[in-house]
Amino acid sequence: GFIRFAVYEDFPPWSWQGADETPMGVDIALGRIIAEDLGVAPRFDFVTPGETYEADLRNHVWKGPVVGGSASNVMLHAPYDSQLACRVEQVVFTGIYFTERVAIAYREDAYPDDAPVPAWFRFDAVAVENDSIADFYLTSLARGALAGNVRRFPTTAAAMRALAAGETKAAMGPRGELEAGRVPGLALHAPPLPGFARGSWMLGVADGRLAAIFEAHGLTWEKPDG
Repeated sequence: GFIRFAVYEDFPPWSWQGADETPMGVDIALGRIIAEDLGVAPRFDFVTPGETYEADLRNHVWKGPVVGGSASNVMLHAPYDSQLACRVEQVVFTGIYFTERVAIAYREDAYPDDAPVPAWFRFDAVAVENDSIADFYLTSLARGALAGNVRRFPTTAAAMRALAAGETKAAMGPRGELEAGRVPGLALHAPPLPGFARGSWMLGVADGRLAAIFEAHGLTWEKPDG
């Protein structure tokens, strides 16, 4: 009579709980569509990210946590990678539904003529989530020449709040999370990133109503390749 979805906690715009603990976000809407099509009720298990994605799959999909709880039927917001799919044979990666990519948000008054690219951060402060792909990229680029201007925050949402408050001139991270924190006066673009091995990735599960879901949350839906 129901299907259980594992979703990441406190992860806007994808999955979070409102003031009354009501599940909210793009992944929540997607889970409800899947449950509706199956004729069952959706239940959402809000989980904390582990140290690796393989650990998340083990703890929340195919085995269950070491202490307490049990595995869910489906995990949403699952990055798809053919090598990962070969390594983790206990789960099935299916339904690729959109392409996420790394982008840069910036203050329009700080860059009135041209949107910033990573080279600008030799001189300007940029906010990132600590130990994220954007953090690793910027601190290693040009032999660490940008590292002194990287400002780290617990989440991308916190980085965007710092940008909105004028603490930095830009923020870098996954486009969806940047869009969720965008306020008037902030713009966003996804420029080519020199030396970036992977600046975009696909996420799983698909439905024709996805474009409307993303639009309702103020996000860009990029159709996955293939």
